[in-house]
Amino acid sequence: MDGILCLDKPQEMTSFAACALLRRLIGEKKVGHAGTLDPMATGVLPLFFGKATRAIPLLPCHDKTYTATLQFGKRSDTLDIWGTVTATGGTIPTLSAIEAALSAFRGEILQIPPMTSALKKDGVRLYELARQGIEVEREARPVTIYSLEIDGYDEGSGCLQLTCSCSAGTYIRTLCDDLGRALGCGAVMTALRRTAAAGYTLAQCFTPDDCRRMAENGELPSHLQPVDTAFVTYPTLTVTAPQANRFRNGGALALTRLNRPVDSTVRVYAPDNTFLGLGVPEHDELQILRLF
Repeated sequence: MDGILCLDKPQEMTSFAACALLRRLIGEKKVGHAGTLDPMATGVLPLFFGKATRAIPLLPCHDKTYTATLQFGKRSDTLDIWGTVTATGGTIPTLSAIEAALSAFRGEILQIPPMTSALKKDGVRLYELARQGIEVEREARPVTIYSLEIDGYDEGSGCLQLTCSCSAGTYIRTLCDDLGRALGCGAVMTALRRTAAAGYTLAQCFTPDDCRRMAENGELPSHLQPVDTAFVTYPTLTVTAPQANRFRNGGALALTRLNRPVDSTVRVYAPDNTFLGLGVPEHDELQILRLF
C-alpha cells in the first residue's frame, strides 16, 4: 500500500499516534510523516505509506503555514497556554504598536529554540530536560518568515490572531513570546493550526473520523495520493520505453538522447505516464536520485 494521505491532526494526538492509527487502518507497516506537530497543535500532517516513505528525506518543500492565536499580558514556561502561566502586569498593546513591532519579525531572523522542542543537547532531547526542570543554553538559529499578517485583534482582551508562512525549523510559540517581549508586555500562544506543510494544504486533509469511516467502507486506499505529488515543484521528463526500462533497472541515461534539455532534478515518467523516480543531471548523464 504505497502513497500519501494528509491528516487533519486533532489536538492532543501526537504525530506518532497519528502514524499508529493510520498504520492500523490501512494495514501498512511502513508509515512515516513529514513535519512533527506538537500534541496541542492541529492541522496538516502528511503521512507516507509503503514505498512512499522513501520520499520523506527528499521532499523539496519544507515551508509551512500556520494560523496562531496569542494572548498578551502573560508569560509561560513553555511559551504557550499549556505550561505554567503568569500575568506580567504589562500594558496591552494597541493594534498600531503590534503592526509596527511585526516588521522586525519578517524575513530572515534568529530564534532561540524553546526548551519544549525535540532538538537534542548532548544527545538528550530538550523537552526531556525540560520535564526534569532543567534549562540549558541554546544557540539562536536562523529561520525565514516569508509572511506574517494580523487576522484579527481584540484590544480589550489582548487576543491576537496571526497567519505565518515560514521556513522549516521555525517555532511559532517562540515567535509569540518574542513578540510579547518586544512589546514589553509578554505573550503566550493559546492555539496553533498548521494549514500547509510539504506542499499540501488543509483542503487535501482528512480527519481521523473520516479515515475510520473510509476504512470501514473499504475506501481508504483509494484516497491515497501518488508519491509524485510530493515532487510537483520539479519539472517532468517523459522518456522512451527503452529508456524507461534502463532507468527503472538502475541505469543512467545519456543527456544528449533525452527529448529535451535537463539542467536540474526532474520527475521521470515512462511513456504510459508511470512515475519511475527522480533523476539528476551529472557528468552528461541523467543519474538516478531515487527510484519509486
